[in-house]
Amino acid sequence: MDTRERICDSRFLVNRHGTDPARYSAVRKKENRYRCSQNENGGKKTRFTVGIKMVPTVKNERKNMKNVKALAVIDSETLMNSEFRERRFCVETLLPQGLCMLAGAPKIGKSWMALDLALHVAKGEALWGLKVHPGTVLYLCLEDGNGRIHDRLNAITDEGAGNLFLSFEADSLNDGLILQLMNFKKEHPDLALIIIDTFQIIRKPGNDTSYASDYEEVRQVKRLADELNLTILLIHHLRKMGDSDPLNKISGSTGISGAVDAVFVLDHAQRGQADGVLECTGRDIPSRKIELHFDSKTCIWSLMKDSLDAPEILLPPELSLLSEFMRAEKEYRGDNSEFAERYNAYAGTHLSPKALKQMMNRSRRLLAENGVKFQSKRSNGQRYLFVQYLPSALPDVKQSAVSDAQNTVCETCVPSVPCVPDT
Repeated sequence: MDTRERICDSRFLVNRHGTDPARYSAVRKKENRYRCSQNENGGKKTRFTVGIKMVPTVKNERKNMKNVKALAVIDSETLMNSEFRERRFCVETLLPQGLCMLAGAPKIGKSWMALDLALHVAKGEALWGLKVHPGTVLYLCLEDGNGRIHDRLNAITDEGAGNLFLSFEADSLNDGLILQLMNFKKEHPDLALIIIDTFQIIRKPGNDTSYASDYEEVRQVKRLADELNLTILLIHHLRKMGDSDPLNKISGSTGISGAVDAVFVLDHAQRGQADGVLECTGRDIPSRKIELHFDSKTCIWSLMKDSLDAPEILLPPELSLLSEFMRAEKEYRGDNSEFAERYNAYAGTHLSPKALKQMMNRSRRLLAENGVKFQSKRSNGQRYLFVQYLPSALPDVKQSAVSDAQNTVCETCVPSVPCVPDT
């Protein structure tokens, strides 16, 4: 490349000033104007450039800092000595103030749960023994008509609530939903809960399902909940593909679950008499799993087991059955084969002695947390097993949950329970 070509080459000029050409490719194309010309001057060719606009430099960026807002900071000592409004719960230990999401499998009963919850909050009636802070409730029934909701209300209760308001049409987030909700709050200052059924209907149209897009949409609703100091519950769907992590079951990217304060995942039960399992996790509630039964006559979800009271339901099905088996047996001394035979008869399984023992070894800590402790010994070429059920080994889960929550938020945070269903 001769001198003339190098002068005309924008890459040469940009690199000459120590700037990364890839970073400023758009600047070179749109703003840099290079011209090469030849002028006859005493038989010599004169090369020159005109209209060159230099790439932004650190020095130039510093000049623009005058228009940048200063970073707001606070030292830890001042923050610790500050007083804040207590974090309130719509339903104690279940629904904290802020943005929550109830995601469920198709036709499992999400809307039944949400409608029953709305009635409890509007009437101030305890839900599964948990205290409810009463207040006005707004339920956006965007998937159902008033006729269907009329039938559901009559199935759930014999008396409505004058402070439970229903709406069957609303703008999307891109249009005027935020303003609509803010105006409703002005008209009803005691508004405590807004239920949006479903989240998908209020989302902006399009096929952008990226993390950034999902997160920003949910953040819009989160900012509104924080500004109005109330609880907003989004009803959402689960993806068809299953996953061991309940948060990964939620339709969309992880930007959705990452932006909310609490998530409730309602899915079909895999064992026992329960019709559904509600897995609860959040910033201000203890993680827990709740087994539920849906009564087809009353159309209400009822509590069967709560992991805060029955931690064995956190175990895999086989180990949960083993915990129940040892709770009945209290103690076992004998060889592995006999133990496996008795366990299989109780659980209706067909595990070999080796498979059962390996499963117990892998989950020794979990079993101990659920009161089951065991030791293996060998004598005269025989393997012997000593298994005990020790209720005293069970941790005081409720008390520890309360303690952790009190250290995390400004209000007593005990167990978290379910939210109520839809069809």
